[in-house]
Amino acid sequence: MRYTHILWDFNGTLLDDVQTGIDCVNRLLEARALKTIPDKDYYRQIFGFPIRDYYTRLGFDFEKEDYHTLAVEWVTLYNRESPKAPLTPGAREVLESLRQKGVAQYILSATEREMLLRQIRMLGLTGYFHEIPGLDNIHAGSKTHLGLEWASRTRPTHALLIGDTVHDFETAAAMHADCILYTGGHMNRSALEQCGCPTVDSLEQVLSFID
Repeated sequence: MRYTHILWDFNGTLLDDVQTGIDCVNRLLEARALKTIPDKDYYRQIFGFPIRDYYTRLGFDFEKEDYHTLAVEWVTLYNRESPKAPLTPGAREVLESLRQKGVAQYILSATEREMLLRQIRMLGLTGYFHEIPGLDNIHAGSKTHLGLEWASRTRPTHALLIGDTVHDFETAAAMHADCILYTGGHMNRSALEQCGCPTVDSLEQVLSFID
């Protein structure tokens, strides 16, 4: 095997929650009489980390309202709606294939850890992962420090991070890990291709980079 450790992003990579994210933030925008997100193409152009900056691009004014209060409002909506979000096509099959090959798999996510664990349990995915690092807050700022902490403890020989955003690539680079970006998640293809790492249109394509 080419890799000793594989780290998966969750939202937008293993979980197809793009439309869920759009629906939830549109509720917040509507409540403030702000322009809503019209479609996935526009969303993928404007989305990014940290989430606070993405909210600012959407028109939220944090001189007039508290970011934490807005984050709580979004998380409340998301927790209600996210159980309807499906796994990305091929996700379970790829996880199972890698498990059978004996590859150690992890989730590295910017989602608050208890919320993340709850979602993974509901999807029946817990048994695939050796460890599931997650943030201790709901602000989705950065997961790079989680990746660095994980790498310092685990000391992987050759790690791969699979995600769907530029931030995933930046995190992988900080960890000295390889990266593959999935184009069906939260950011558009052109932004991902600028990172210079492999991109895939389906999770099944990941396997060709691993064997």
